[in-house]
Amino acid sequence: MVLHVVRTGDTAAGLAQAYGVPLSQILLDNALSPSDTLVPGQALVIQFPLETYTVRAGDTAAQIAGRAGLTLRQLYRNNPILGGQPDLYAGQTLVLSYRQEKEGALSVNGYAYPFINQDLLQYTLPFLTFLTPFTYGITPQGGLVELEDQALIAAAQAAGTAPLMHLSTLTEEGGFSNALGTLVLSDLQLQSALIGNTLRTLQTRGYRGLDVDFEFLGAENAEAYAAFLRRLAARLRPLGDPLIVALAPKTSAEQPGQLYEGHDYAALGAAADQVLLMTYEWGYTYGPPMAVAPLSNVRQVVEYALSEIPAGKIWLGVPNYGYDWPLPFRQGETRARSISNQYAVTLARRYGAEIQFSQSAQSPFFHYTDEAGAAHEVWFEDARSIRAKLALIPEYGLLGAGYWNLMRPFVQNWQLLNALYKIRDPDSV
Repeated sequence: MVLHVVRTGDTAAGLAQAYGVPLSQILLDNALSPSDTLVPGQALVIQFPLETYTVRAGDTAAQIAGRAGLTLRQLYRNNPILGGQPDLYAGQTLVLSYRQEKEGALSVNGYAYPFINQDLLQYTLPFLTFLTPFTYGITPQGGLVELEDQALIAAAQAAGTAPLMHLSTLTEEGGFSNALGTLVLSDLQLQSALIGNTLRTLQTRGYRGLDVDFEFLGAENAEAYAAFLRRLAARLRPLGDPLIVALAPKTSAEQPGQLYEGHDYAALGAAADQVLLMTYEWGYTYGPPMAVAPLSNVRQVVEYALSEIPAGKIWLGVPNYGYDWPLPFRQGETRARSISNQYAVTLARRYGAEIQFSQSAQSPFFHYTDEAGAAHEVWFEDARSIRAKLALIPEYGLLGAGYWNLMRPFVQNWQLLNALYKIRDPDSV
């Protein structure tokens, strides 16, 4: 695999000829249509098929995978044209393997709302060890705010992906509630009701573990939060189901701020079986233009986490989105628009922008001026920035990558992930 950075005058057809690969491969792996012009500075994934197979009448995807010594999930990963579906036609060319050595093995988790596009979900599931429907809320009585998760669970199970239950203090207004978290953590009787309701839902719905996300707790709740997770873990472990806790991106034990002070890395890491580092949102809706997850910031969080938590317990959070800021930025007034990484390239193409790449942040960005004459600055993720983030996982011996979130397509990411790493199946974790 090669990551090619587009130069002025490059065309997809010309690159296919230069690299000796099918044009269709470049288009598929980079979510390009034949009419799309390439954007200067755009990163492209170039893969080199090693073994291919031409479909014959009567072939099924499962049969082809079996004869090639592949799992069906791996056949889907190698062939984005299938979209995670078994539909074939005679004469179709499928890739059985690529000229690429794997750089290691990792687990992959992704978060999705119930209203995710079904074609996008089917495409993505073969790349996932776990799927986490988002989210079960909490009532003041210790009940659960219901989630329409049955379709997600069924799709995950059919695709060989294990579903994880998600429990949070997120409210219907879209924010994490300190008041609700404090209520739960200060009332043992309410906790018992919540734990009972959670375990019943986990078992009846067929979940394979629990992911807990209480945010903005403040220092006053830190000890109680760890104690609550210890109670949860004690009930989950006899079932063989892991407990995962999401951690704010801290770089020191005493980091100030309500988001950080309620998360004691050492205590939460000891209580839970696994942790997710929420290593994103440095660039965010109300902040100044910058990378969502600058690599140096991500690395600092990982290195602090490793001082408190074993590496094999740690999921690295990976963002699947970018932001478009109107300029000039005015604190308290400017609001950035959240966009998909693929749409960011579309914007650059539409407005004739050249994509630049920050070596310090290891992230792409560009500027453009819209039809109304307003200036914009866009930061997003591409194959280069994702490769740099994923490389931290084998470097530090982490468990895997947790994607927030799966709601927007990002074909490059999944093709790069498949090219570089062996994706663990649920039963091997």
